[in-house]
Amino acid sequence: MFINKETFKKEFKRKLSNMFGTSLSDASTADLYASLASLIRDTINERWIQTNNTYLQNTARQVYYFSLEFLLGQSLESNLISLGVRDVAEEGLKELGIDLHTLADAEPDAGLGNGGLGRLAACFLDSIASLSLAGHGCGIRYKNGLFSQKIVNGYQVELPDNWLRDENAWEIKKPDKAVIVKLGGNVYPETMPDGSLFFHHENALEVRAVPYDMPIIGYSTNTVNTLRLWSAESTQDEFDFQSFSRGDHVNAISNRYAVEAISEVLYPDDSNYSNRLLRLKQQYFFVSAGLQSIVRRYRKKGNDILELNNHICIQINDTHPALAVPELMRILLDDFKLDWDTAWSLTTRTIAYTNHTIMPEALEKWPVDTFKELLPRIYMIVEEINRRFCGELMWAYPNDEPRVTRMSIIGDGVVKMAHLAIVGSFSVNGVAEVHTELLKTEVLKDFFGHYPYKFNNKTNGITHRRWLIKSNPLLTNLLNETIGQDWIQNPSKLNDFARYAEDSSVLNRLAEIKLHNKERLADYLKAKSGFELDPNSIFDVQVKRIHAYKRQLMNLIHILYLYNRIKDGFNIGAPRTFLMAGKAAPSYYYAKNVIKLANEISSLISNDPDCKGKLSLFFLENYNVGMAEMIFPASDVSEQISTASKEASGTSNMKFMMNGAITIGTNDGANIEIRQNVGDDNFVLFGLSVKEVLNYYARSDYNSRKVYQADQRLIRIIDMIQNGLGRTSASEFANVVRSLLDYNDEFFVLRDFDGYVNAHDKIVKYYHTPAVWNKMSLMNIAKSGSFSSDNTISQYARDIWKISPVDVKLLED
Repeated sequence: MFINKETFKKEFKRKLSNMFGTSLSDASTADLYASLASLIRDTINERWIQTNNTYLQNTARQVYYFSLEFLLGQSLESNLISLGVRDVAEEGLKELGIDLHTLADAEPDAGLGNGGLGRLAACFLDSIASLSLAGHGCGIRYKNGLFSQKIVNGYQVELPDNWLRDENAWEIKKPDKAVIVKLGGNVYPETMPDGSLFFHHENALEVRAVPYDMPIIGYSTNTVNTLRLWSAESTQDEFDFQSFSRGDHVNAISNRYAVEAISEVLYPDDSNYSNRLLRLKQQYFFVSAGLQSIVRRYRKKGNDILELNNHICIQINDTHPALAVPELMRILLDDFKLDWDTAWSLTTRTIAYTNHTIMPEALEKWPVDTFKELLPRIYMIVEEINRRFCGELMWAYPNDEPRVTRMSIIGDGVVKMAHLAIVGSFSVNGVAEVHTELLKTEVLKDFFGHYPYKFNNKTNGITHRRWLIKSNPLLTNLLNETIGQDWIQNPSKLNDFARYAEDSSVLNRLAEIKLHNKERLADYLKAKSGFELDPNSIFDVQVKRIHAYKRQLMNLIHILYLYNRIKDGFNIGAPRTFLMAGKAAPSYYYAKNVIKLANEISSLISNDPDCKGKLSLFFLENYNVGMAEMIFPASDVSEQISTASKEASGTSNMKFMMNGAITIGTNDGANIEIRQNVGDDNFVLFGLSVKEVLNYYARSDYNSRKVYQADQRLIRIIDMIQNGLGRTSASEFANVVRSLLDYNDEFFVLRDFDGYVNAHDKIVKYYHTPAVWNKMSLMNIAKSGSFSSDNTISQYARDIWKISPVDVKLLED
């Protein structure tokens, strides 16, 4: 460990020389980054090895977090922070004429996730390690992320996100830990002499799953846990030499490419059958590889397989890893020859399930024919699980056949993955209080009635180490000066900052920090995209996946309302800069249409001299973790405007809050708990309640055309959109208009519009009184500690995983 800058400089130069045979003056930025990353790895490795040795010797339960996404972002600076040496490294590099942030920016964002689900998983791994808990991640090593988003003529264009083009400095390939995953083929049973069944699996495609391990470093602790990511490789020779010799070059390597496609890209476009099949392959691939690896390591310790649940807990993040249920059953039944009841008891005491969606249509389902063809043995097991489960239901509810049909795992030609996850787990948790209640009373009502003891809530959280310490160093310094540094280890201590709510000097410092962060973001966007942002305007920000229920459209309609106010000669109260960012799924044409609309509105405003210095809108392309780290500290207003009852939790709302932005939001997801924590005076609420939304759906008495026809503002705005804003064809935004008028505005954009306008009027009123605004900002920061992922993980550890911290001692200790 380099304990001072002189030692650091010496070791850094030696590392550069050893790795690249070059001097500082001749080294490229890539050389310098790789050398620094390698130096950090050297420091990490001893802790990593000792952590694994400690876990091997310890009989305590370990947790494995299975997720199809881990949106890590860049690791270099975060790892320096966790090791407690960022300042030493930054000062040492500066004396060598090198800027740390330049090196950090040389690292690509890891393309291992898309949005909130993946970022949550990354935050959770950070907190697990920082709390000294024995917990690891399991996922896929995608060669390409979701996609790199380009905006061309206002349209989203998807390009490859080849984040692994250069070497990933943080991973270690472990080919000796590879396992075989079988897909397709035929399965038939044979009765053995002892009466047991042996299942032959023939003609299967055998995929070699190769693990790549990444260290997850705990903050101010010796714990270094592991994120194991699986890469798909062919078990056959690299190419068919005979075919190649005949000139059939494509077929010579076709098998290899077909196999490697499994780990090629995150979320292949599911608008065609081949890619939907690929998704199912991905899900089984990483679940099977992960479970085989875990069980093998468990047995290596000499543990009894019948004690599995006492030592191992598998947490599945959404339904993507739900195949863990039948796959663990397969391992226990086929590999360990356990009887069904014993295997089922172990499985249902080992696996826990986190639900992330309220919308029934978003609960994953797979066609039986596809499932059965790709996973023949697994389908047999699911069929038997379902047969026994339905028998249990018929016994419990003898006169309620519709209920049995609704709860069945297999029905209507599909396998229902959420049902499989619930039946096969010992815990089912929602991710915000209102979300969990909706699961109990609406979406999964039948299952809650049958398994009330399984359901519990664990409100999502974010790691304050990345979203405050790393992202906002000036605010971090202010907190350290005012309340000390205990909050870093115990984020609930942020509440002490509320004592300064009336301290004008602190409030002024807070305003200065916000302005600095806005200027920093403005400089960054100017250099990156040529955008001209006014740091003295209100930075009003909505950054998230583009989706109808998140209501980016309502934000855009309001911006057009402000534009019309300006054109009519009215004062809109304060200069406003609206920032939007997010990706639309490649086949989600409505969402892509919203992106086009945003960019056309942006051009309309920027080309109108009447709006100069008053109103602007910028759509930021290719939103990622690195960009988010600059956006959150610079934001004045946080747009959390999803239709009540639709957002399971949200985590961007917490990141904005932690950086002092004021939330304008609905009573949805974790917004409710944020408002409860900060108080009504520090949160701007609008819109329908959950109950009102559900009543509209139940009664089917909402009429969007009546709302539209009764509001001249909406008539004018919708007509503008329908006419292409006078900039593009009249049919360009037909889908958007139809969603509001012909399809009856499913997410109540028009119904909530008036309340949204009034809420923005409140925002402007508060902003015009700096003392009030800065106090609101301070109170949001002070109350954000409740939403640290450390708190969330402590609850998982206590209530679900039943684990305690494990003390990792280094050899010199």
